[in-house]
Amino acid sequence: MIGTWVSILPPVIAIVMVLVTRRVLLSLGAGIVTAALLIAEFSPMETLKNVWTAMTISFWDDGLNTYNIFIMLFLLLLGVITAFVSLSGGSAAFARWAVTRIRTQRGAKLLTMILGIAIFVDDYFNSLAVGQIARPITDQHKISRAKLAYFIDSTSAPICVVSPISSWGAFLIGQLALILGTTAAVSYSPLTAFILMAPMNFYVIATLSMVFFFAWTNNDFFEMKKHEDRAVNEGLLYDPEKEIPGELKEEFPEHSYGKVRDLVAPIVTLIVVTLGMMVYTGYQEAGVFDIWAIFENTDVPKSLVVGGVTATLLAMFLYVLQMKVNKTASVSWMGRAFISGLKAMMPAILILIFAWGLTELIATLDTGLFLSTMVDQLNIPVAFLPVLIFILAGLMAFSTGTSWGSFGILLPIAGTIMVNAEPELLLPALSAVLAGAVFGDHCSPISDTTILSSTGAGCNHMDHVATQLPYALVAAGVSALGYFVLGMTGSVWIGLVAVIIALIVLFTYWTAKGKKRQAQVA
Repeated sequence: MIGTWVSILPPVIAIVMVLVTRRVLLSLGAGIVTAALLIAEFSPMETLKNVWTAMTISFWDDGLNTYNIFIMLFLLLLGVITAFVSLSGGSAAFARWAVTRIRTQRGAKLLTMILGIAIFVDDYFNSLAVGQIARPITDQHKISRAKLAYFIDSTSAPICVVSPISSWGAFLIGQLALILGTTAAVSYSPLTAFILMAPMNFYVIATLSMVFFFAWTNNDFFEMKKHEDRAVNEGLLYDPEKEIPGELKEEFPEHSYGKVRDLVAPIVTLIVVTLGMMVYTGYQEAGVFDIWAIFENTDVPKSLVVGGVTATLLAMFLYVLQMKVNKTASVSWMGRAFISGLKAMMPAILILIFAWGLTELIATLDTGLFLSTMVDQLNIPVAFLPVLIFILAGLMAFSTGTSWGSFGILLPIAGTIMVNAEPELLLPALSAVLAGAVFGDHCSPISDTTILSSTGAGCNHMDHVATQLPYALVAAGVSALGYFVLGMTGSVWIGLVAVIIALIVLFTYWTAKGKKRQAQVA
């Protein structure tokens, strides 16, 4: 059954179940059980053994799997940091500080965009923190809640998916380690591959470019224009006839003792310490101070854990300092915050474990080898694969509401297909998976980041979906063009140039249309 048409059943079952049930863990679990049965040729004991291997591979792989364990620890630490920043009132303090210094509507929009880019360690943290910080500022300058939600959503996952120092980066580098470790066609490390893939993620480039355009200009189109016109002309930041989520429910006591440093210091510490450890561990292994050699040999999971531990301790210490003056501060609240942070990250941890397990079994079944062979037999031009992979990942993430589930299912399949069919297009194909999954996640009304973004912005959820969807579709169209050109030419840079030209044409047209409309109003 290994390497035959039957080997395609586990990923197909996982994909179909994801589309039907929208339950990622159940679907990945069904894929794992199916793969285990096929590998064992339906032997009950061997099947149980294969399932056990799949579920424990994250912890034990011919020895303690420190790589995967450190990545999971990092995710848990991020949850704790987020909880303590909220408990200490750091986000609220920064909002109070910024309101007195941002004096224009453009400044408020640019600040929101910059915050979304700067707070890149985790998409959940991004959505919650940026929403809490920016809403008082954008409200003051009559920016619609729909526009705020768009800025939040479009600078969370797109930044996390290209940032190695993030929960997404940790997950994806771990996935790349499994994919690249099974082939001799490439010689670069998972970290190097991840960094090289950033300019190949055309959806991220298109989305962030559009975010900057709409932040810098007063142009808005489609459904978004209605919300912005109402905010400016009537002072209504949202449709009063629709249900609007209130402030995020705080499980921690409110107080006024938070300081800007309670938010900034832990985040800056996380970034600085992690980068420092990456350089240190890379230099130890490489033996020479060469930046590429260092990043080729750096220990990313270990660096992330050290950075996470340091930032967590600092966030906790800053809260302890409040105990002298803050009557609500106590050791018991610290314990509750710690547990709350761990609980917040458990769904991500479970998805990670199941995805790694399915990846291991799919590799054993040689599913990707069979698919690549089938592609050759059907004479599907390899040039079309990047754009088709982008579209497939988008459809899957849209239907499931999760990028991570799509990553876990499609990355190993796309990787193995390209290794066997066209190794030169391996990284572009993997980038197409990442880009498509983020695109689908953006459009999906059941996406957790979509829900968090609308709630953090205080925007009606379906208003956020309706206003963001046209912008996301435009960015996806530009991205599909780029992947089509990339596949036809075999050049990442020509594909990137096509994306840039398409964006310039769009921005020029939108600017001219905006000026014409302003002239008619005048």
